Amino acid sequence: MLRPVLASLATISLTMIAVQAQAPLAAPRFHHLELNAVDPDAAIAFYVKQFPATAKTTWEGKPALSSPDNVLIVFNQVTRPPQADSNVTAYWHFGWNVVDSRKSLEAWRAQNILVPFYTDDAGGFVGISSDTYPYPPGVPGRTRAQLAEAKAQNLQPRREAGNGYIAGPDGAVIEFTGNAPAERVDHVHMWQDDPVCAQLWYQTHLQATPRGAGRGAPAPLPALADCKQARSPEPSWPSLTKEGTYRAPAGGVSFSGVAMSWYPNQTARPLAPTTGRLMDHVGLAVTDIDAWVAKLRGEGVTILRPAYQVGMTRAAMIEGPSREAIELVEVK
Repeated sequence: MLRPVLASLATISLTMIAVQAQAPLAAPRFHHLELNAVDPDAAIAFYVKQFPATAKTTWEGKPALSSPDNVLIVFNQVTRPPQADSNVTAYWHFGWNVVDSRKSLEAWRAQNILVPFYTDDAGGFVGISSDTYPYPPGVPGRTRAQLAEAKAQNLQPRREAGNGYIAGPDGAVIEFTGNAPAERVDHVHMWQDDPVCAQLWYQTHLQATPRGAGRGAPAPLPALADCKQARSPEPSWPSLTKEGTYRAPAGGVSFSGVAMSWYPNQTARPLAPTTGRLMDHVGLAVTDIDAWVAKLRGEGVTILRPAYQVGMTRAAMIEGPSREAIELVEVK
């Protein structure tokens, strides 16, 4: 009788091991954005002044800024100003929620650090989106035809809440958006060579929450074979450039409430690697770095650097669909 019982127990054990091996890994959470900076201390002082809910800290020996949503901005010191051309790589700018965007607008206007938010291709601009025509439903901007329509209808700005941009250290562009319940790091805005394919990539490989989740069922994405979509022929405004911004197709995901959203590549050139640029990489926290590296390698994801030591923890660097560097940080 003992031998069949032992055989049965061995079968159960092997089955449990197989089930555990196939169990999905816990989804990553947003951990940090790493910036290259000539003077990290001066950069941190700037952010603490402009966003008082943040605080100077360190992470694994690196100077850092902490946000109330348990997110870090980590600084890597460099000897030369990093390249900050926001149309060259996938990382475009990053953004904060603020409690009162109109109040923040006036404070930053007084400091002369507002970035022009162009309202048309003639060069008109505002400091905040709510000072120009309201957008059509579900669209973050107006094409030339829609601007003419708004003018003909004599539409008036809402002048409530809205989003705008300020100039930060090392050529950074920082978006502010409100009115939010509390100040916090809110998003990283990106470009993608193929926006719909990129969303599939993040959902498939990194278990990211799809854009729009929680506000009704998000529209189903096409299969990977059909995800390439042509960029819209018309730009729209307001925009950080006089030429306007191409905003379709769009995409995006979130990790623990921090959004990574994108529009299509604005140029005819493929996006370049982010490493060494102003916005070097995004960091995502995982609980088992070895399991994640094995999973992603098995799925054909590019591993830029296998597991390595960062202070008292370990990390690995992978490459996203438009050559954006993503660091996986082991947080037990």
